[in-house]
Amino acid sequence: MPTAGSVPKEGALAPIDLEDSARLDDSALEGTARREDATHRASSPNGAALGANLRRTLTIEAAGLAALLDALDGPLGESVERTVRLIEDARGRVIVTGMGKSGHIGRKLAATLASTGTPALFMHAAEAGHGDLGMVTPDDVLVALSWSGETTELGDVVYYAGRFAVPLVAITANANSALGRAADIVLQLPKVEEACPNGLAPTTSTLIQLALGDALAVALLERRGFTASDFRVFHPGGKLGARLLKVSDLMHGSEAMPLVVLGTPMSEALIEITSKRFGCCGVVETGGQLTGIVTDGDLRRHMGTELLARPVEAVMTPAPLVIEPGELASAALGLMSRGQITVLFVVDAGVPVGVLHIHDVLRAGVV
Repeated sequence: MPTAGSVPKEGALAPIDLEDSARLDDSALEGTARREDATHRASSPNGAALGANLRRTLTIEAAGLAALLDALDGPLGESVERTVRLIEDARGRVIVTGMGKSGHIGRKLAATLASTGTPALFMHAAEAGHGDLGMVTPDDVLVALSWSGETTELGDVVYYAGRFAVPLVAITANANSALGRAADIVLQLPKVEEACPNGLAPTTSTLIQLALGDALAVALLERRGFTASDFRVFHPGGKLGARLLKVSDLMHGSEAMPLVVLGTPMSEALIEITSKRFGCCGVVETGGQLTGIVTDGDLRRHMGTELLARPVEAVMTPAPLVIEPGELASAALGLMSRGQITVLFVVDAGVPVGVLHIHDVLRAGVV
């Protein structure tokens, strides 16, 4: 039997370190315990209760939205129409104000209005009485949000609106409140159950404020005939701006276009293809109408058949895919993807006015 510190003979069993064995057993037991605990949490009544709570919250909030939708069939709908007309006719901006959670909803409403063609900004109700009311003019429309209608900080706003004849729209659940009584138009929200089990945290109430604000903004957007092109003016950056780029924003102009006329020998067409570096050239009639395109695929198909001596119309692909300059760049990308091509000629009434490469589109962030 080996003594401590001796090396066991070949084929002999090494001595067992009882401390190492105990540590391994403890580690295995801890791992098993952790797995059992995770399994228990996933299948425990608490896990099931969490799922039930989530469903309860969403069910209550969905009921709140349904109540808002129903309310639009009554006085609320008429008040919304009056508000839309008021904002449409205003020569100034929409000034949105509020406090707390209603203030957060107000910020979002102002941002949505501004980005969809209705000049708007948010004024913090607490700052209003410390100089910010100076930004409000009689040409503007004030929109104040308060669920109770009794928000103390809105007092200065209400007084200012009355003193200087600034139209005031109240979004509140209490038409008989201080805010409701002072407003020119009241958008009275339905009384709804909060999803908070204590009935304290604004949840359903802020959701229907948000939904009504979105409905107002979209109604104004549609009445103004606001288009995707208009939208891009206010969203030039990021993915949204890229999605709204037009073909005319990215195309190469007339001087860059590789073009030859019918009857041109392929020897000259090849020079045009290589000098303009688009890997193709368009073929036009004498009147300038695009009638075909010569690509590298056409060259490969006709290689070895006295290619250089042949006229371009004997090699070209007739009636190529084209796009107009006013189309969205995303539409051009889709057309190129479906046609498995990398270049599109841009035409106006059939006459080439530019050329667009797929790399131009992808570099701009259009996907």
